[in-house]
Amino acid sequence: MDNLVLSNLTHRPVRTCVSILGTAVGILLIVFTVGLAHGMLHEHGRRDANIHAEIMLRPSGAMGLGGSDAWVLPVSQAQDLAAMEGVRAAVPIGQALDKSDGGFGTRFLDGVPFDEYSALTGIKIREGSRLTGGDQAIVDPVWIKEHKATLPTTMQLFERTFNVVGIYEPSGGARIKIPLSTMQEEKSGAGRATAILVGCLDPAQQDAVAARIKARFPDEQLIFTRDLPELYASGLPALNVFLKVVIGVSASISMLVILLAMYTTVTERTRQIGVLKSLGMSKSRIAWVIEQEAIVVSVLGVITGVVLTFGLRFAVMHATNLNIEIEPRWIIISLLVGLVGGTLGALYPAIRAARQDAVEALSYE
Repeated sequence: MDNLVLSNLTHRPVRTCVSILGTAVGILLIVFTVGLAHGMLHEHGRRDANIHAEIMLRPSGAMGLGGSDAWVLPVSQAQDLAAMEGVRAAVPIGQALDKSDGGFGTRFLDGVPFDEYSALTGIKIREGSRLTGGDQAIVDPVWIKEHKATLPTTMQLFERTFNVVGIYEPSGGARIKIPLSTMQEEKSGAGRATAILVGCLDPAQQDAVAARIKARFPDEQLIFTRDLPELYASGLPALNVFLKVVIGVSASISMLVILLAMYTTVTERTRQIGVLKSLGMSKSRIAWVIEQEAIVVSVLGVITGVVLTFGLRFAVMHATNLNIEIEPRWIIISLLVGLVGGTLGALYPAIRAARQDAVEALSYE
């Protein structure tokens, strides 16, 4: 039986290879897309967690993360927080989204009061000058490398020109930072912020500090920055819906590719099926031969898809600063998707082959 399956696959090598590649595209779609989405979110979470502030205070009812919150948190609360026991500093910030340089997608921006933010987070100006106000921006070294830029330079933010006046390090939070007052003006949020960063005198006591803050401001949300990487990955329902759509499309691609390949195979092998039936092979065994071929093609497609994914990941990560995380569980999910799609795709051709009349099959031209 194994020899029959192997010979059937090698009899039409081009069609077999095309079927494998078609399945591989579906697997690539799953693993690479998920890896890119999770990699970018985890990287953003890690950057926000690398700001040397242990607690983030957000307004009550805030649903989004990174740029989608309303400007309703009073800046004056930062002074109240700074005066509390165990608090080293409290700094209001604004987070906003703006369209990317190419016009596709979005990028995160931080609005910060530079002196207070620098004292809290420890960032320093490596080259150029600090933020003083107006349409100014500072960027991290990664942004400079990506854009092959040197100071002085400009960028377009909120559909107007900003002067890039400095390069800061270490990296943390959004790569681009502008004055908080400028972002407040843009968002009509005078005297307001989207979050307040709280640094603790003793990071080991951050839970106790958080409890005191919660007692003082019971209606506000408290987030530990140590939890941000996972929150970014799990706190975006729209992303989860998108990934489900990707999996569905991938499964459909695999199923249709296998369906077409196996249907053509059954049509071409009508006489062969008639011979097998005349020799006493049962309907179930004939159907199983077709399903075996589909399973082999699906497995080879999954393997090829995973190899292509790692190759594409290597190329993208060396050509850009994008972070792509290939998670083992998604490789397992892609294997299941490929096998299920291939098995279902071969189901109709297998049933059609099993139901063929032996006499009519032998006389088929």
